[in-house]
Amino acid sequence: MKGTIALLVLFFLLLLLLPCLVFFGNGSRNSSSGTPSVSSSAPSSAILQTSESNAPVSAVQQAEAGQTAFSVLDKTSGTVQSIPQREFLIGTVSTEMSPDSPPEALKAQAVAANTYYLRQQQVHQANPDPALSGADFSCETGKWLTYADEQQRKDRWGDNYQNYETAVEQAIDATIGQALKIDGQLVDATYFAISSGETENASDLWGGGQSCLVSVASPEDCFDPGFLSTKALSSDEVKTAAESLGCTMDGDPSSWFGETNRSKAGNILTQTLGNQTVKGQDLRFALGLRSANFTWTYENDTFTFTVKGYGHGVGMSQVGAKSMAQNGNSYGEILSWYYPGSSLESV
Repeated sequence: MKGTIALLVLFFLLLLLLPCLVFFGNGSRNSSSGTPSVSSSAPSSAILQTSESNAPVSAVQQAEAGQTAFSVLDKTSGTVQSIPQREFLIGTVSTEMSPDSPPEALKAQAVAANTYYLRQQQVHQANPDPALSGADFSCETGKWLTYADEQQRKDRWGDNYQNYETAVEQAIDATIGQALKIDGQLVDATYFAISSGETENASDLWGGGQSCLVSVASPEDCFDPGFLSTKALSSDEVKTAAESLGCTMDGDPSSWFGETNRSKAGNILTQTLGNQTVKGQDLRFALGLRSANFTWTYENDTFTFTVKGYGHGVGMSQVGAKSMAQNGNSYGEILSWYYPGSSLESV
């Protein structure tokens, strides 16, 4: 009888211990460290934990942890600054696109800028440009070009600062680890303000370029208030601009402009001017025009230039990106449209 009772007690104890043995046995089998492994089906958006505690890491902390820094020559101050990636992206997106733009357009701009400047960093670190004084690239904060720091953003945005800053930060934090690539290489993700209704082939304008920098339709640009612009210049002003390009300007001003060679999208590729043939982009800058897609009339000693679009026209149209976002396209779809053949990847 005593033996029977002892066996029953032993059996009861085994029943109590068995679940514990199974639990610890599974943990040691799935992990060489002896701690339970994380299921491979866990979502990628799961909150990260610090190695020292169980406190969750915020999205901002994740973005800032181990991030690269850009070395930037500010032409306004003449100094080279080391700017953390996240802060630089906030500052450059702020100078490129209005913060009240649709969120998906801001995200597309953030990825394009991140890709472009990471590539610039690679290029100039491999082959330094003495003009950059050791920097990866340059900005001009005094002209709101390429980058604006936090105080400049506060000064410009005034009462809208917090809302605008939050909008840009959210776009950056949603995309900071992403860039566009082709065959594992960063894309030269150029962008500009407004197209003439379609973007340009980089090979037409620059004589080369990656396979994704090709002409695509961007029809909504034509309805933007900034699509058309005009500029009037005296014949003396045009002569001065032409001479800066090495042209000799003689005779009747109405005969100065000769043969025009245009791209399919409308930009002037080459223009005969006086005794020379010059590049359309060079002439655009010499005349101070918004793009190289322009025509002109001459009357009463004055040239009147009518200009379509704004910028070089290669890559992503920022107005087009905003239009696509308003029509419900995601930032990935926007980038895929303006950089065809590229892929959105983690970096």
